[in-house]
Amino acid sequence: MGVFFETFTARTIWTPELIVVLAVISFVYFMVITKFRAFFPEGAPVPTRRVVYFHLGLLAVYLGFGGPLYVLGHINLSMHMLSMAIVYLIAPPLLLIGIPSWFFNYFARFSWIRRLFTIVGFPILGLVLFNALFSFYHLPFTFDFVMTNEGWHNVYQIGMLLAAMLMWWHIIPRLTTKYDMSELKRIGYMFASGVLFTPACVLVIFAGSALYATYTDPGTWATAMAYCLPPGADIPYEVLDGEQSLTLLSPYRDQQFGGALMKITQELAYGVAMGYTFRIWMQRDRSSSPQLEVKEYDMYQPENANV
Repeated sequence: MGVFFETFTARTIWTPELIVVLAVISFVYFMVITKFRAFFPEGAPVPTRRVVYFHLGLLAVYLGFGGPLYVLGHINLSMHMLSMAIVYLIAPPLLLIGIPSWFFNYFARFSWIRRLFTIVGFPILGLVLFNALFSFYHLPFTFDFVMTNEGWHNVYQIGMLLAAMLMWWHIIPRLTTKYDMSELKRIGYMFASGVLFTPACVLVIFAGSALYATYTDPGTWATAMAYCLPPGADIPYEVLDGEQSLTLLSPYRDQQFGGALMKITQELAYGVAMGYTFRIWMQRDRSSSPQLEVKEYDMYQPENANV
């Protein structure tokens, strides 16, 4: 790792611009849940655990869109896959859990938002949209185009993050809507999402050869790498080969490893969500205690706890 820190500047490695953006989001979050909480009709103190969840979500966004992992992701496809898994499979549920339900309830009062949600909030839309964007992204033409066009890269990644948030909304709903699903349906929803997620991973793992020019053609790689560097910085070709190389595997083996990392992360994320949902389902069947009902809905339907 010494070569990594010697090759790239601190600005390149730590992405201070993104840190500033996330710090502003954190500041606004704290202002909303403290000083401005009284402006929300149902405003109530936010438990510390929700604050922690939200900031872990911001950390996941940082690891996916910036920092050392983002730079390494432009050198090794496996690190790019890992950063994607973190930002699309881990960040959304943490952010949703961390935002108090009274925040969502406030905006749900507006009729135009309710009408909009009747369209974009349809569960199948979130399921298909995210997985379609994810699969399309991993087609070789799309991948190389997005990675070598900074504007489209930013638009596509933000679009996938919003689609991931929409998909996770139905797994971890934050307020009651007409699209609410039972625990069994949520488990089925996650299973279906896992099935739709698989083709892209299979393509990457079993392609038979390295698919992406971004990691096999020096010219294409240099174009993609330039977006990580400050303006005017030299392209560090030495990290691809020789004593200063930061690639431990061949492009094909690295591609296979990345696909496996992506699929394993998806299985772990959905497995945790399925396990928690199943536990709530079993608790509901075993007891009808009102106190238990409030407790078991603490994460999935927090409006009962007003946070």
